[in-house]
Amino acid sequence: MRSASGNGFDSSDSFAVSGAAERTARLHDIPPSITPSHGDDSHLLSRIASPADVKALAPNELAELCREIRTTLLAYGHQHGGHIGSNLGMVEATVALHRVFDSPRDRIVFDVSHQSYVHKMLTGRAAAYLDPDRFSEVTGFTNPDESKHDQFVLGHTGTSISLACGLAKTRDMEGPNSGIGNVIAVIGDGSLSSGVAFEGLNNAAEQGGNLIIVFNDNEMSIAGDFGGMYGPLARLRASGGTAQPNLFNAFGLDYRYVEAGNDVSALVAAFEEVRDIDHPVVVHIHTLKGAGYDGEETHADRQTASASPVSFDSPTGVHPTDNVNHSEPWHSDHCNLSDHEPHEGQCEASHWQNPDAAIGKPDDPRKHYGKMAMAALEPRFAAEPGLVVISPATPGSNGITHEFRERAGAHYVDTGITESHAVAYAAGIARAGGTPVVATTASFFQRAYDQFFQEMSLNRSRVTVLDFLGGLSGSDNTHSGAYDVTMFSNIPGATMLVPTSARDYLADLAWATAPAGSADAPAGPVVIRVPGEAILTAERDATLLPVTGGQIADRPQSTSLPVFVSSASGGISAATVRGTVSVTAQHAGARHMLDWRVNQTGSQVAIIGLGNAYPLAEQTAAALSDDYGITATVIDPRQCTSLDSDVLESLRDGHQQVITLEDGQLEGGWGEKVTAYYANHHVSDGSRNPRVLNFGAAKEFTDRVSLGELNERYGLTVEQVTEAITRCF
Repeated sequence: MRSASGNGFDSSDSFAVSGAAERTARLHDIPPSITPSHGDDSHLLSRIASPADVKALAPNELAELCREIRTTLLAYGHQHGGHIGSNLGMVEATVALHRVFDSPRDRIVFDVSHQSYVHKMLTGRAAAYLDPDRFSEVTGFTNPDESKHDQFVLGHTGTSISLACGLAKTRDMEGPNSGIGNVIAVIGDGSLSSGVAFEGLNNAAEQGGNLIIVFNDNEMSIAGDFGGMYGPLARLRASGGTAQPNLFNAFGLDYRYVEAGNDVSALVAAFEEVRDIDHPVVVHIHTLKGAGYDGEETHADRQTASASPVSFDSPTGVHPTDNVNHSEPWHSDHCNLSDHEPHEGQCEASHWQNPDAAIGKPDDPRKHYGKMAMAALEPRFAAEPGLVVISPATPGSNGITHEFRERAGAHYVDTGITESHAVAYAAGIARAGGTPVVATTASFFQRAYDQFFQEMSLNRSRVTVLDFLGGLSGSDNTHSGAYDVTMFSNIPGATMLVPTSARDYLADLAWATAPAGSADAPAGPVVIRVPGEAILTAERDATLLPVTGGQIADRPQSTSLPVFVSSASGGISAATVRGTVSVTAQHAGARHMLDWRVNQTGSQVAIIGLGNAYPLAEQTAAALSDDYGITATVIDPRQCTSLDSDVLESLRDGHQQVITLEDGQLEGGWGEKVTAYYANHHVSDGSRNPRVLNFGAAKEFTDRVSLGELNERYGLTVEQVTEAITRCF
């Protein structure tokens, strides 16, 4: 999905939901005071409780319904934020789908499903977009727990055609008793470039039978469109759907083109033509991403204006505009990141809109540390032609700014939403002697698991992976990074580093990307978990690190690397990082990169805090000292690939307890390895076998639960850890 969790996610549709099914019944109760008004009391949207109500409207009321929906989306974006741009482009198409088809008997599968807000409004959940008190009642993606009209929980991309093929296969096998009518896959907004989408197209053509693929072509991905498929698609648009080669015909699929993708009447006619069709067909609709943004007040007005409904001069809120703002290939519209003013068409900022309340706030960890990494890599491009940054879409969410991309030129590659390809591509670069850096969100990397094992690790490819949004967060259930340590740290041959400061983060990056042939460079792939909220907050407020105050001992080093940043980048300056960056990279040796760091030597209790959980280790140690007079040993392991047996053995003397803290899945995770070490290396002197307590997350999916609440749930608070420690004494 793209988000940018969180801002891509970007809070990743961080709507807080629990018990959504129980609340569905009251979603139709829309307070009139916040219903869009256009000079009458009809309020069509407030009367839509199911798709049957869409079918009951007079034909001339459909455009008014679209207008009300668009106004609602714009107001919702100001107040709550979310994937507003893609939904603005899909207003008419979604209304037409529910006008023509009979959901849920006709199954509609929204790819990624970040463009399903309008679908939710038309299936009984409009109040969750109209009433600010009820914004938390729905997630930003489809979810069968919310409604029978939602087929799957979807937040990743490219799978709708495959899922639709499966639904259609069962329908065709079971016949009329299946209860399934038409099967419709809605794909687009960049998701067609995903490899699994092509696998689905291939299967659909072979399978045959009723299957309708609606391709929402808004000429955008998360950022721009990159790839060979987009030239033929542009020629199809320019020719009204007649140009060859036709990608879909090449698969053996029937094809229809609708230029007026934001004309509800044209779409109704197109969908009626293919309803109940007896073979697979692609309906290619040309839409405008962010349609309606130009009707909003200016950015300056938004600073003081309330998020009241917006008025439009046009009947639907869609203003005549050219969706192609740049000649091919598309590079940048200079919107910069998603917290800038979005507009219609080819605008990266329209993918995720932050609410007005977020304007002016400092960067989140993804953008902060992402900019920092790019600022460290950029000065090396001139001397290292093989150094390449690869983003499988979502660059802005991770601090890979427009300005950086433009300056980087061939040193930056956006592969589209293709995580598997991106990792294999990076392995190819590494095999040729280049230095690839692959950067995206932890949950998206799950899609490349096979490539991590085979092309990357089995082949000992020198690939550097920047793992964003790893660990616990308030993201939705499809974007949680709580499983990244269990995944990456258990891949043979891969090294996973978990830095706890900007200085260590940049030192890790320098070591991982040391040019091939450099002394002491890693022999294989390196995954760097980008620091999260707890680390960045502590770096901004050193009192949250009461043991060290953020002033930690340097790693072994023989040189240092200053941080260079172009003034045009809007990025990280050298002053942002305390001191210089230790380059254990080229000279200190791999062994030192994997050594654990003891930041305080004590007795009785040793607390080992991994990554984002490290500040909790220092805070717990301070509480033990203040309240119980215990001076605990405090350890930053810095990596989760291997155990530092020297440190673990040293803890046998004078330590009755060893505490592990991690902000990820406990089962199969890192802390259990420490427990297993002592269990498997039991010594005869019982006093030298410390008891190990592991703290981490349960093996579960969580859906938009705040980070604070998750920490409470899993016992990852100073009070809970301290209580567990003292109870054992």
